Amino acid sequence: METEITLIVDGQQHDLSVDTRVTLLDALRDRLGITSPKKGCDHGQCGSCTVLQNGRRVTTCLTFAVASDGSTITTSEGLRDDADPHSLHRAFLDHDGFQCGYCTPGQICSAAGLLAEAEAGWPSAVTPPDTTAPTLDAEEIRERISGNLCRCGAYQGIVAAVESVAKARGLDRTRKRRDATP
Repeated sequence: METEITLIVDGQQHDLSVDTRVTLLDALRDRLGITSPKKGCDHGQCGSCTVLQNGRRVTTCLTFAVASDGSTITTSEGLRDDADPHSLHRAFLDHDGFQCGYCTPGQICSAAGLLAEAEAGWPSAVTPPDTTAPTLDAEEIRERISGNLCRCGAYQGIVAAVESVAKARGLDRTRKRRDATP
C-alpha cells in the first residue's frame, strides 16, 4: 500500500509516495538519494544510519518512513552552517575520529544528539544522581554514544572529538543540585 508523505531533510522539503513498509533509511537513500546515513546492520544495532529526527537521535533502519511524515530530518551533511563544517565535523578531523569513515555520519549525528541531550540536562545511566546537568567527560560520552559502533576501532578519537566540542560548549563542568547533601 502506497501513501504520500512529506519529509524536510536538511532544510529541503520532499514530497514522496512510499510503501507503508519502507524504512526511513530506504526512503532517504533509495528514494531521495541522500547517502549520508549508511546501511550497516539493518537491525538497529550499529548506529550507522543515525540521524536527528525533530532534534532527537533515531536509527532510520528501524523507523518507518510513514511514521516520519512531516518530520524534520537532519543528517550529518545538514549539520553544516552553509559551506562551513559543523564543530563536530572539525573535531572528528582534528582528533582522528574516523578511519574508513563508514560510521562517521551516524557517529556525528549521535554526537550532536548527545550534546543536545546534555545541554537539556538529560541524565544517562552513568550520570551521578546529585547533578542538575551531566558533565560530558569521557565516561559520560562513552555511555551516550555506545549505540554507535566503529568497526575500525576509532573510539579514542571519537570520544576525544566529542569531548572537545563539549568543553567548548561548557558541558565539561559538574553542576551539583542545590538540595544535594555534601
